[in-house]
Amino acid sequence: MIVTVTMNPSIDISYPLDRLKMDTVNRTDQVTKTAGGKGLNVTRVIHDLGGAVLATGVLGGFHGKFIAEELNKAGINQAFTPIKEETRDSIAILHEGNQTEILETGPTVSGEEKIVFLKKFEELLEQTDIVTISGSLAKGLPQDFYQKLVQVAREKEVKALVDTSGESLKQVLKGQVKPYLIKPNLEELEVLLEQDFSIEQLKDIQTALEQPLFAGIEWIVVSLGKAGALAKHRDRFYRVTIPTIKVVNPVGSGDSTIAGFAYGLTQAMPPEDLLKFCMATGMANAQERTTGHVNPINVQRHFTKIAVKKIER
Repeated sequence: MIVTVTMNPSIDISYPLDRLKMDTVNRTDQVTKTAGGKGLNVTRVIHDLGGAVLATGVLGGFHGKFIAEELNKAGINQAFTPIKEETRDSIAILHEGNQTEILETGPTVSGEEKIVFLKKFEELLEQTDIVTISGSLAKGLPQDFYQKLVQVAREKEVKALVDTSGESLKQVLKGQVKPYLIKPNLEELEVLLEQDFSIEQLKDIQTALEQPLFAGIEWIVVSLGKAGALAKHRDRFYRVTIPTIKVVNPVGSGDSTIAGFAYGLTQAMPPEDLLKFCMATGMANAQERTTGHVNPINVQRHFTKIAVKKIER
């Protein structure tokens, strides 16, 4: 079983409009509300792939109950820690080919609620050997909270796959205990290292990933968008090239890549196949209207068309 962690979930609300009119009333009858957050996208995709998965994190209020009910309807196992404050909304207004977002910062997790979650987390790790940790932290949780989760995972001999950014990622990398995998995109890597990179100069990215900051991480997968990915596995680098596809909704494709990687680990895939599978899963998500879902048939179709080449030094 794979355990997925979402520490700041949300109800993702989408309002499609022909035109957004300012300073007046806008009406729509096509509202969609889904259980959101990067970790829950990972959860649903693993479920779509046929993997055994359990979702954890924190949920509060009526919004938290809605998310729990949506996961139950989908047949997804869950073990969330209840909190007093209300789980957030994330609103997307789709208009005239644009997407305008209104994102709440979310609830504040108390010190006592944090302790309860950590105890539950340790218990859940007894049931798995893979945990994914995705997205932002709720208020009240320290910036090094994910580093704590990585440390607990190591103590339990569980592989921790971390997909976060900004200060949370910095804190994870500063710790003595490293995650099994990180998956920054190119922009996130630039922010992390305060350095500009170019897809045409992959050598510069390779050199950056050999810094002591990344020492001890088994896998680093740097997403290059339509250009595929550059991956580092121990001391080997791989260039992953993907075919062009018709994109319907790219939101959640990075989360789906994490899901594909986690599932691939449960299938003991060799490194090249693991890279093909996780990228194929991300691509399949981009072909679905609903965020955080894949058709396994599309995953297998893309898998056969992805090229993975070892980069010789």
